[in-house]
Amino acid sequence: MPRFALRLSVTAIAAVCAASSYAQAPCAVDAGLAFSHPNQLVDIGGRRLNLYCSGSGANTVIFDAPSGMGGWVWHNVQPEVAKQTRACVFDRAGMGFSDPSPRPNTSANVAEDLHAALGKAGVAPPYVLVGNSLGGANVQLFTYRYPDEVKGLVLVEGHHEDEIDRINVVSKGKFKEMMAGSLEYANACEAQAAQGFVPGSELFTNCTGGVQPQFGRALNAAYLASLTSPAYWRARNAEEDAFEVSNAQLRAARKPFGDLPLMVLTRGVSPYAIPGKPQSELNKATEKENYAIHQEMAALSTRSTHRVVPGAGHIIQADQPQAVIKAISDVLAQIKP
Repeated sequence: MPRFALRLSVTAIAAVCAASSYAQAPCAVDAGLAFSHPNQLVDIGGRRLNLYCSGSGANTVIFDAPSGMGGWVWHNVQPEVAKQTRACVFDRAGMGFSDPSPRPNTSANVAEDLHAALGKAGVAPPYVLVGNSLGGANVQLFTYRYPDEVKGLVLVEGHHEDEIDRINVVSKGKFKEMMAGSLEYANACEAQAAQGFVPGSELFTNCTGGVQPQFGRALNAAYLASLTSPAYWRARNAEEDAFEVSNAQLRAARKPFGDLPLMVLTRGVSPYAIPGKPQSELNKATEKENYAIHQEMAALSTRSTHRVVPGAGHIIQADQPQAVIKAISDVLAQIKP
């Protein structure tokens, strides 16, 4: 699955409302209010990373988002986990409410930023790390860099360093074709952001997804303010331009996780299937390869579980948040007091 916030005409996190403009009310109650504004802005050396923590407990769960997205994608999961233990979401540089960085969000840079922010904020280990998509690659590298601080790992459709090449092979080149098309459109979004989006226009809808029905009024306002800003698109595109660098960083670090409690969640719904039509052979091959990659990731720990989540696409926390909450709870239960 491509690691993009942009899905040409859909966002990574949900379907849009029937119509989308700044003036229209979102399609849900005011959900995610705590995620709609900066919380703890932690200075990590001349720039600030936004961190939001709640709850208390012996272990702290840290969430990292998919490519191009702020920590608010966890708004249905983090509050429930915070009922069990301390739970923190953060925004990578240039995402959400975090300041942009002069360097791209490679996995190594994200791990370094996050580690610095947690230290400055006094959020002490042990940590359980949760990452979706590119965030899954980031939390894996963090675990390799700071193994004594991580006591559990939850990979929600987590990215693997060889995934793009492997999926491209089984899709007979279609995957990289789609990536190239997405990159072209993302560049158009960045150019339009510099000029200013027109609410309700095609580019506005395709680049932002418009009003998100699951967010609520305040979070929708923050979400749209972010995804229409030039700084966001520069950071988002730089992050994706650095994919190969991030892949190389994770590849160089790759080794077994030992007996670290590890949960791997795999989508049950293909993002490439056309509703109402038979699944193509290329689609079947893509999903089979995605499953195989996740099986290999699960095999990196002697205490791992691999689950397919029915009814969930790539952004499992949006489609089936309870499955992610349970996965985190099950990992927490394995950690020795």
